[in-house]
Amino acid sequence: MREYLLTLCITAAVTYLLTGPVRKFAIVAGAMPEIRARDVHREPTPRLGGIAMFFGLCAGLLVADHLPNLSDLFERSNEPRALLSGAALIWLIGVLDDKFEIDALIKLGGQMIAAGVMVLQGLTILWIPVPGYGMVLLDQGQGTLLTVALVVITINAVNFVDGLDGLAAGMVCIAAAAFFLYAYRLWYGYGIEAAAPATLFAAILIGMCLGFLPHNIHPARIFMGDSGSMLIGLVLAAGAISATGQIDGDALKLNFGGTRDATHAMLPVFIPLLMPLTIIAIPFADLVLAIVRRTWNGKSPFAADRGHLHHRLLEIGHSHSRAVLIMYFWSALIGFGTVAYSVHSASMWILFAIVALSAVGLVLLLLPRYTPHVPRWAESFVPPRYRRRKDGAADVSATDGADATDERDDADAATDERPPVGTDVNGATAVGTRSRFEDRRKAGSSS
Repeated sequence: MREYLLTLCITAAVTYLLTGPVRKFAIVAGAMPEIRARDVHREPTPRLGGIAMFFGLCAGLLVADHLPNLSDLFERSNEPRALLSGAALIWLIGVLDDKFEIDALIKLGGQMIAAGVMVLQGLTILWIPVPGYGMVLLDQGQGTLLTVALVVITINAVNFVDGLDGLAAGMVCIAAAAFFLYAYRLWYGYGIEAAAPATLFAAILIGMCLGFLPHNIHPARIFMGDSGSMLIGLVLAAGAISATGQIDGDALKLNFGGTRDATHAMLPVFIPLLMPLTIIAIPFADLVLAIVRRTWNGKSPFAADRGHLHHRLLEIGHSHSRAVLIMYFWSALIGFGTVAYSVHSASMWILFAIVALSAVGLVLLLLPRYTPHVPRWAESFVPPRYRRRKDGAADVSATDGADATDERDDADAATDERPPVGTDVNGATAVGTRSRFEDRRKAGSSS
C-alpha cells in the first residue's frame, strides 16, 4: 500500500506543479477558444491541461518502475507499456484538438487506433463472466472488438461530462478511488497477481485528477481540454480491461470453491467493471441521453449542445458549485456502493444504506433553491449565501474578498445573466458587472 500511495503522491505533485506553466504556455500558444453558446464560463480560459496530466502519468509509471515491489510488475506484464503507448497517442490527438478543433470523426478514429495499439501490446479482454455459466473465453477478434468498444465508450463518456469546472476530474477521481479498492482487494485480499496492473493504473489516475483539481475547481484557471478528458477516460478504461478481462477464473476458484460460485460471488462488480456502468455510471448515462437526444432532433451524435445533465442542473436553479457536488455525490454513491455490496453482498444493511442515501440525493436534487441559514451569531464566519435575508433584500454588506466569489456564484446561477452569443469578452464582463452593481444599488436603496 505504501508504494501505491507514494506513486499516487508523486503523480499528483508533478501534475500540480506543471499545470501552472502549462497554463502560461496555453495562453501564449493561443489555446483559448472564444466563448461558445453551450459554454457555462464567461471568460476565455486556456485549455491544454492534459499536458500536465500526461506528464504526471509518465512520472507515476517511472517511479513505480523503480520501487522494489512494483518493479516486478513491469517485468511480468507488458500492460504498463501498453497503457503508456495508447495514452501518448490519445494525448497527442487531444492536444491537436485543443489547439485546432479537429473533426469529431477524426478523433473517433484516433480513439480506435489508440485502443488497437493497447490490444496489440496485450492489454485486451480475454474472457468475461456469464451468470450461471462461468468464464467465457473470447477469441482474438471478439476480444479486440470488445476492448476497442469499451475504450471508445469510456473516453467519450468522460469527454461528454466535462462541462463544468472540476466536474470531470472529480468524478473520475471518485471512480478511480472505488476502482482502486476493488482491484486492491483482488490483488492483496485474494492474491490474484493479474489485478496488480489495474491497482497501479487506478492509483496513478487518482494522482492525475487530484493534482489537476486545485487549478480546475470553480472558477477554473485552466481546462483539461480533450487532451485531458480523453486521457483520463483511456486510463480508466485500461484499468477496467485489465481487472475484469484478464483475471483467470481458476484463480477465483481457489477462494470460492468453483468457477460458477466465483462468478456469482464477484458478479456485483465484475459485470459493471466489464462495461463500466458503475464507476462512470453518470457520464455513461449522459452519453446515452445525448446520443438519443441529438439523433431524435435530426442532429449528429457529435453535435454539441446544452442538454447535458450538468446543464439541466443549472437550468433548474442549482448553482455551479452545487451542481458539481450533486454529480460527485451520485458518482460516489454508485461507485462505492457497488464495491461495498460486492464485499458484503449478503448484508441487507448495505442495500438499506444505498437506498437511504439515494433518497437523500433525490431530495437534494429536487430542492435546488434550498439555502440553509446559520444562527445570526455565526453569520460573520460563513459566506453571504448562508446568511439570513433582511426585508427581502440581499445582505451585501460583506461581499468582499473570498466571499464575493461565493455570492457571485449564486447570483450567476440564479439570474443566468449570460451575454448574447457573439459579444466580445470585455463586453460580456462589463455587462455582468454593471448588472450586479445595479442590483446591489437597488437592494441598498430599498433597505
